[in-house]
Amino acid sequence: MPHVEIKYSDNVEFDMDKVFDAIEEVINKKDNSAGECKSRAYPCSQYKYAHILVTVTLLTKPHRDKIFTQKLSSEIEKVIKAHLKQSLYFSLNIEYSLNYYTTNIHNVEGDNLQCMADNVTS
Repeated sequence: MPHVEIKYSDNVEFDMDKVFDAIEEVINKKDNSAGECKSRAYPCSQYKYAHILVTVTLLTKPHRDKIFTQKLSSEIEKVIKAHLKQSLYFSLNIEYSLNYYTTNIHNVEGDNLQCMADNVTS
């Protein structure tokens, strides 16, 4: 269950949903065991210089080594920048959760949780 957080100065204009979808697609193409990518964005009204900081957090797994991470970083950077239509400072950090990180799903009876399968069209 990857997580993406995007912090950006609020003068940066882009379609957040398309960026979230693009990042999730890259992650799942590189690693089909990744699953849904929980994404959040935080616009900031007080800043110095137009800037975007993207943090991608993944679980530590043996196949997610240095080479995997470098390739993933390069591909994520490329798809994000394809959605940016202005000059700005860009930062991307891929990090891995510590051993005692817990991630799972909390289901409440009668409530439906959106998942990637809900977005698949035939």
